[in-house]
Amino acid sequence: MSFLNSIFGSSENADSSKSKINWTQLTDILQLQEIEAISNEKPVVIFKHSTRCSISRMALKQFEREFDLNDSVDAYFLDLIAHRDVSNEIARKFNVYHESPQLILIRNGKAVYDVSHSDIDAGELKNKI
Repeated sequence: MSFLNSIFGSSENADSSKSKINWTQLTDILQLQEIEAISNEKPVVIFKHSTRCSISRMALKQFEREFDLNDSVDAYFLDLIAHRDVSNEIARKFNVYHESPQLILIRNGKAVYDVSHSDIDAGELKNKI
């Protein structure tokens, strides 16, 4: 493994075998209806990630290291390079400005918390749940 890969990780999508987060891959606009419905019973987190961006990779790795909310939230992972249409629909549907990396908390069908870049913090998310 190269030095940069050890710092930033590979450019592949989140790998649930390496992450303690039970990610659901967000690949289809229709899943946003599912997220909206689930969020009426349990908070939902969407992590929007650019596989081409080292800052996004660092934010993802840090978030995965700190995350301990699997029982409290459902977590969705969006590779926005592969699924830009879904990213655009998230911005429209939940009335959030598109950023990358971005963490969005959905509760009762609405975005109630939205942060990006270095503001992505699992501890702060825990305070919002």
